[in-house]
Amino acid sequence: MAVFAIGDVQGCFDDLLRLLERLNFEPEEDQLWFTGDLVNRGPKSLETLRFVRELGDGAISVLGNHDLHLLAVAEGFQQLKPKDTLQSLLDAPDTAELLEWLRFRPLMHFDEQLGYLLVHAGLPPQWNLKQGLACAREVEQVLRGAAYRHLLQEMYGNEPAIWQDALEGNARLRYIINACTRIRYCKPDGSLDFMHKGAPGSQPPDLAPWFRVAGRRNAEIDIVFGHWSTLGDSRTPRAWAMDSGCLWGGKLTALRLDGEEGLWISVGCRGELQPDVTTNARSNNES
Repeated sequence: MAVFAIGDVQGCFDDLLRLLERLNFEPEEDQLWFTGDLVNRGPKSLETLRFVRELGDGAISVLGNHDLHLLAVAEGFQQLKPKDTLQSLLDAPDTAELLEWLRFRPLMHFDEQLGYLLVHAGLPPQWNLKQGLACAREVEQVLRGAAYRHLLQEMYGNEPAIWQDALEGNARLRYIINACTRIRYCKPDGSLDFMHKGAPGSQPPDLAPWFRVAGRRNAEIDIVFGHWSTLGDSRTPRAWAMDSGCLWGGKLTALRLDGEEGLWISVGCRGELQPDVTTNARSNNES
């Protein structure tokens, strides 16, 4: 069995199929790990969601900010943005089943045998593996329960920006979601910065990529993540960046996690959108 991690698809279904052809993917034998953001901005979010769901145990996908945005829009807590391409999914006859499946996806996935942690955006420097997984389970439990609509309504916002063990209620859950699905840069005290999303080197001197913060408590594990298209597909010390900008005309990239560790395979993408000229982050559903 081969295990491949794949970066943010965002509805670019045709590119995903071309990549799987290059991988010689066998649905009955192999497994795909998706970094989240299966949907939005690309032309075929509905087809992508149906396909990954039908893979069953052959696919593991963590929740990304665009996936959560879809759930919030479907419940009426957010409006569609001008660049969103979710309407056909929302109008589909199997929408309820697809959204139910999506709501039960994990925020993080860890495979002890392979030694990799899968998360959409990253981990704050204060969390070790055990704490990160425990925090993810807190959100998953609420999202899968009767109070999930309240969580979707309350998850938007940039505060609190720094982790404290004493955080409670919506503030605690909001921080966990932001850390797992939106993190890029951190300040020296470990607080999250949401204003800058350019490649490392473009940020102010007081900011560092989350995986380069000195003394971070999760530096001992291999973390596979997406979300950061301007970072591209790259390996930094024990952090494997997978979002190579397929949506923007870059590549869709897979990384072999078993056996032939470190094998990268990509396909070029035509791009559905032009990159923004600004590096300022806007709202939770912005990539």
